[in-house]
Amino acid sequence: MTAGAVRPQVPASVAPAGAPPATPAADADRRTRERVLELVASEGPVSAADLAARLGLTPAAVRRHLALLEDDDLVAVHDAGHPTGMRGRPARRYVTTPAGQGALSGTYADLATQALRYLRDVAGDGAVERFAQARLAELADRYAGRLDADDVEGRAEQLAAALADDGYAASVRPVPGTSAIQLCQGHCPVQHVAEEFPQLCEAEAQVFARLLGSHVQRLATLATGAHACTTNVPVGVAVPVPAPRAARPPADHDVRARGRPTSGET
Repeated sequence: MTAGAVRPQVPASVAPAGAPPATPAADADRRTRERVLELVASEGPVSAADLAARLGLTPAAVRRHLALLEDDDLVAVHDAGHPTGMRGRPARRYVTTPAGQGALSGTYADLATQALRYLRDVAGDGAVERFAQARLAELADRYAGRLDADDVEGRAEQLAAALADDGYAASVRPVPGTSAIQLCQGHCPVQHVAEEFPQLCEAEAQVFARLLGSHVQRLATLATGAHACTTNVPVGVAVPVPAPRAARPPADHDVRARGRPTSGET
């Protein structure tokens, strides 16, 4: 489930087929567009003005990048309706499209899907579920050492940072009027695999609950067509963070297995 930080492979709007070698200005333009796409994934639905503030650019410059990304079907305007009583046109807010998620994911999804199909065909659906649980257990062990806050909200912030480092474009957002927060993942490196194997999403939610010490509820996933994976997390209850497996002391039989003399041995 884990993945190194990814860079989007943005198509025609950045590097048209047969184009001459890019100039330094064109390279800078491409990198800016990549950053816009990444921010739309992590912050969306997000407006051009918000993106401009994050990037230190003018709204007009950001709208130019968004228009090119929209032409390539990498981003789209999010239709959230027009709130009752609001005057004027609401600001256009953008989210990534399935094609945009694919550009962020790289080229490994097809191979992973084929491997899981083979596992399912040979050993059944139970084997896929066990694989998902084992893979996420490794993730939990690695992230547990990074979660040392005393409260659920603090741990969620730390978990989002760890997920973001692994390419999930994660953030934590408050839920107004409630005692809960939402852990949002604007990108998932295995989204297209999870579309066929939802066991990956189910195991991930279980791991989040264990790491945060709180019941969580998965509200939406990229794999089912949402613009982000959204997990609702109640806050206010603190429990110990599970220690990484590598840090746990070995059982007696493990010690004996490594050759340490036991009582009565010479």
